[in-house]
Amino acid sequence: MESCMPIFCLTVLLLHSPASGDDLRLVNGGSPCAGRVEILHAGQWGTVCDDEWDIEDAGVVCKQLGCGSALSAPGGAHFGAGSGPIWLDEVSCRGSESALRDCGSGGWGVSNCDHGEDAGVICSESNVCSFVISGHRAVRLSGGSDLCSGRVEVQHVETWGTVCDADFDWQDAEVVCRELKCGIPKEVLGGAPFGDGQGTVWFEEMQCQGKEPHISRCLTSASKKQSCTHRNDVGLVCFGYTEYRLVGGPDSCSGRVELQYDGQWGTVCDRYWDLQDATVLCKQLNCGYAVSVLGQAWFGQGSGDVRADIFDCDGSETHISNCSISAWGRGACTHSNDAGVNCSGPLLTAQAGRVRPLPSKCNTSNEGTTFCSDHTALRLVGGGGACAGRVEVYHNGSWGTVCDDSWDLADAEVVCKQLQCGTALNASVSASFGQGTGPIWLDELRCQGNESTLWECASGGWGQHNCRHKEDAGVVCSEFKKLRLSRGCSGLAEVFYNGTWGSVCYNGMDKNTVKMICREVNCGESSEISMPLPASSTVRKWLDNVECRRHDSTLWQCPSSPWGQNDCWINEVAEIDCKAVEKKPTVSSIPKTCSEDLTQEHCSGFPLTPPGEESARAALPPEEGPAALEPPRVLDL
Repeated sequence: MESCMPIFCLTVLLLHSPASGDDLRLVNGGSPCAGRVEILHAGQWGTVCDDEWDIEDAGVVCKQLGCGSALSAPGGAHFGAGSGPIWLDEVSCRGSESALRDCGSGGWGVSNCDHGEDAGVICSESNVCSFVISGHRAVRLSGGSDLCSGRVEVQHVETWGTVCDADFDWQDAEVVCRELKCGIPKEVLGGAPFGDGQGTVWFEEMQCQGKEPHISRCLTSASKKQSCTHRNDVGLVCFGYTEYRLVGGPDSCSGRVELQYDGQWGTVCDRYWDLQDATVLCKQLNCGYAVSVLGQAWFGQGSGDVRADIFDCDGSETHISNCSISAWGRGACTHSNDAGVNCSGPLLTAQAGRVRPLPSKCNTSNEGTTFCSDHTALRLVGGGGACAGRVEVYHNGSWGTVCDDSWDLADAEVVCKQLQCGTALNASVSASFGQGTGPIWLDELRCQGNESTLWECASGGWGQHNCRHKEDAGVVCSEFKKLRLSRGCSGLAEVFYNGTWGSVCYNGMDKNTVKMICREVNCGESSEISMPLPASSTVRKWLDNVECRRHDSTLWQCPSSPWGQNDCWINEVAEIDCKAVEKKPTVSSIPKTCSEDLTQEHCSGFPLTPPGEESARAALPPEEGPAALEPPRVLDL
């Protein structure tokens, strides 16, 4: 029976008595072969904890009771909380045992559980209504930019289907993100944001409480909205980091930054953590605003992984999960690079019950965002990546540009250093990245190269200039990156980094990484992706051991060996065939100083075609290509 009406199922629950062996029974399941597991010991019936409870344990129960094979092993008191002792915990059956008491466990009566964790079983002979017991076997996210975002799809028996947005809420999202090891929900989206699915739109409503480890442990009911189509498919975006704290400081609002991912705590590399990130974290921890960011393990060295994700916060977000994550740092960070933060302290003073005043130059808007009149920031725009483009400065409440009079490599060096984009490869002039708008804030800059911000350099003063936007200055930094396949949608995988093209080695590369590459070069994500035998290449080998994770949305987030470090022979270069129709790239503007002679010294930072290929023309990456996935990196001081 696949489904039935609620009244009939209630009758089933009332009429069926528990199944029982000599010392084992199933209770409250509406069938002799489904229900809460209860076992008799020392003359008293008690329950079994769901810690480590799985399908093999359930299989032993079904076999002992003559109920066939196990269909499901729900926990979380799926069939109601029992009473009496919790006799068994951490049960570990091999499947060959003839009785549950023969399986390994922590011992009789030894547990750290309550009856909210009572284990249950559904056997093949149970014949219980589908709306009482979840028929979901698996869940996945499809159509997103990574494995932790996309259209929610569930599997009933052998068939995959989508979920109606009216039947899915935040508690359901918490369980899906947890089951997929994707952290916590960031967004639940209706109206098929990841495209229309295929197959059935399941007419069941999930009723998760949010604490279940798998959706198979959630109750379901008949959908309240029978008119759903694939235009109502629900989408979900998860966020990998789940907990945040400051450790080692004099109070809870200062210390070493530590983030939790997949249950493990780790630190943050000081090269990829700035004042905007710290501001969001302080706000999230109810610690006011960020006063300073301290590197080099100022609060002592932590343990665990050193996180090198770059959080592209602009400072206005209320939670780190609202910030996008971009380029995975490939530098060799150790715990000597652990980042620390000093926050202003709790905004609400416990003793006085009053809000601590903000600095005189700052005020808070109705939306809760703090603005300061001396707020100044820097970004690069129009270059197809966070580390190349037109130089723009935020000052006195407006974004504006920088004039190219006297603009040189020393000025560009300060920009690249300030934006954590490495070193300057090019200082372009004459609006090579397009003309900006708004004020021209700085002119006649005379940087020495050792300044920490662009506005520390000598200049004519804020807003003092004799320029027009056709003279807007630009920069290309060494951390500017681009990915391509040598024959469009097939061929050698090559990346542009530090001013040169290089290849990607095959070591450690799996299908998820290959799909990521195909998606980033705008060649789809076909199920027919093939990976031919490793090819040979004489160009520089930039990357090795690239292994994309669940939450990575671009190749630059995927962990790998540091740039240029590899254990790769000449014939171990990855060659990929995406089996997709190639899309014609959109050509970005080329800086005017590079449009004629690409061998000029001041053009050496632009992506030239590798040696051995016919064309020696260079161009910045297409703005619709993968590098455009990196948002402008903004430093806020």
